[in-house]
Amino acid sequence: MRIDVLSLFPETFAGFLDASIVGRAVHKGELEVKITNFRDFSQDKHRKVDDYAYGGFAGMVLQPQPVWDALIDVLAGGFAPVIYFTPQGRPLSQSILEHYAGLERIILLCGHYKELDQRVRDLAVADEISLGDFVLSGGEIAAMAFIDGVARLQEGVLSDPASADSDSFARGKSGLGFPCYTRPQNWMGQDVPEVLTTGDHARITSWAEEQAQRLTRVRRPDLIDD
Repeated sequence: MRIDVLSLFPETFAGFLDASIVGRAVHKGELEVKITNFRDFSQDKHRKVDDYAYGGFAGMVLQPQPVWDALIDVLAGGFAPVIYFTPQGRPLSQSILEHYAGLERIILLCGHYKELDQRVRDLAVADEISLGDFVLSGGEIAAMAFIDGVARLQEGVLSDPASADSDSFARGKSGLGFPCYTRPQNWMGQDVPEVLTTGDHARITSWAEEQAQRLTRVRRPDLIDD
């Protein structure tokens, strides 16, 4: 899978692409990530990419020309859907990650300042995604979250692919995962639940399902169908 990222701050991704699961996906050749700084496409002698908003609104807006030209340059390598990160987008979910993880190539567009000129969004963006109901300084953190989410879904990246099937929101699941424990069996006076030490897979599976349902009811009741 190839991911092109358009960002004003490529240095944000330094280290991230070499570490943990993402780094493993890159080193195994299952994921290729290229970062393009759209400031390089500015036609301003000072490499300016933002300007005041029409209407007198506060905040600076990313100009359409540098972003558009950067997109044209990246798309010269072949068509791919453009995803723009914005608080106005639909909330990122596991099902969205699973969909895009199955594509050969995608383009991630990281905004900055107040917003990106709407005309670029209207003409070039296929999907707009938000990390949640809050505001960040730019789209880079959202892009890294997205890359991590699709990287771990690439074949051969996880040491134990079955582990992903029991994660919160794993394929087809709409609820949270269950509590996990490891050795030692007793730590600071707290024991691992006895059922997990029995080797009885039917009981263990039942316990895990009950715990996942309990956590979902308590912490994310919005995920439960009435």
